[in-house]
Amino acid sequence: MNDWSAVLRRIRALTVKETRQVLRDPSSVAIGVAFPLMMILLFGYGLSLDVTRVTIAAVDLDASSDSAALVGAFRLSPYFQVIAVHSIAEARTLVLDRRADGALLISSDFSRRWHHGGAQVQVLVNGTDANQARIMQAYAQGPVANWSAEYAGSVGNASTGPVVVVDRMWFNESNDSHYFLVPGLIVLVMTIIGAFLTAMVVAREWERGTLEALFVTPVRVGEFLISKLLPYFGLGMTGFVLCLLAGKFLFHVPLRGSLPLLCLASTTYLLVTLGIGLLVSTLVKSQFLASQLVLLLTYLPAMMLSGLVFDLRSMPAFIQGVTYAIPARYAVALLQTLYLAGDVGSTIWPKLAVLTAMAVGLLILTRLATRKRLS
Repeated sequence: MNDWSAVLRRIRALTVKETRQVLRDPSSVAIGVAFPLMMILLFGYGLSLDVTRVTIAAVDLDASSDSAALVGAFRLSPYFQVIAVHSIAEARTLVLDRRADGALLISSDFSRRWHHGGAQVQVLVNGTDANQARIMQAYAQGPVANWSAEYAGSVGNASTGPVVVVDRMWFNESNDSHYFLVPGLIVLVMTIIGAFLTAMVVAREWERGTLEALFVTPVRVGEFLISKLLPYFGLGMTGFVLCLLAGKFLFHVPLRGSLPLLCLASTTYLLVTLGIGLLVSTLVKSQFLASQLVLLLTYLPAMMLSGLVFDLRSMPAFIQGVTYAIPARYAVALLQTLYLAGDVGSTIWPKLAVLTAMAVGLLILTRLATRKRLS
C-alpha cells in the first residue's frame, strides 16, 4: 500500500511539473488550443468537395422554342449558372478565361431531330479539374432528363409516359461534404496534437541533459512515461472538444451515433498518436529530427492515405495494403460512421479493436525502448 502511494505521489509530482512546463510554453498552448480552432475554420470553410453553381456557357444555334426550353431547364437547375453566348468561339473564350466551367452546345437542327424521334446536345466540360468535370457531367444529366420527361409526349407514342427515377442519398441527405470532412478533421487535429507535441518531450530532456539527472531519483520508467503522457492527453482532449463544438454549432454536422462511443473512439486514437510521438521522442535525441519524423509518419499519411480526401479503392493495390498500417485509416472510418450512420457495430468494434491493439503495442514498445536507453 505504501509502495503504491509513493508511486502515485511521484506520478502526481511529475505530472504537475510537466503540466506547468506545458502551460509556460506558448507554442504548446498554441498547438493545443489555437491550432485546432484555426484548422477547423480553414479546413471547414476553405476545403469543400462540393460542386455548386457551376457556370456554363449555352450556345443555342437552333433558336427554337424547344431549345429555349432546354436552356431554361439548365437555368432552373440549382447547380448551374447559365451565360448565353452566340458561338462556340465565345464559349471557348469564356472557358479559357475561367469565367465558365463548361459549355452547352445545341446544334442548329436540334428541334427538327427532336420531333423526328432523336436529338443530341453536347456538354463540353473543362477537364482541368477531373473531379469537378465528372460531377458536372453527372449534373448535366438532370436538366436534360427533366426537359425530356416534360416534353416526352410531343414525339413518338404520346400515351407512353417517362420513367421517373426517385433517388435518395443515405447518411448525407443534404449532399454536404462537410458531413464527412469534419469527422476527418477531428482525426487530423488529434494527430497533430498527440504526435507532434509528444515527439519533442523526451528529446527535449535529452537536449537539456536533464534525463540522466531525473533517473538518478527513485522515479521509474513507467512513472516517467505516464507523467509525460497525461498533460498532452488533456491537451488533445481539449482540441477534440473544440472540434466537436465547431462541428455542431458552426457546420451543423449531425451526430447520429452515441457521444460516449465517439469519445471512446477519439480517446483510443489519441492514445495511439501519443504512443507514436513518445516512441519517436524516445528513440531520437533531437527535437527537430523528432518533429520532422513524426510529420512524415503521422500527419501526411493521415491526410493522404486515410480515406479522408482520396478514395482508398482507387489507389494501387500496394498502396491500399500500406494503408492498413496507418491508424488514421481506422479512426477516420470510425468517426465518419459514428457521425453519419450511427452505432454500426460491424464497422465500429473491429476498427476500435485494431486501434486499441495499436495503442497498447506502441506504449509497450515505448517503455521497452526507454528502458534500453537508460539501462
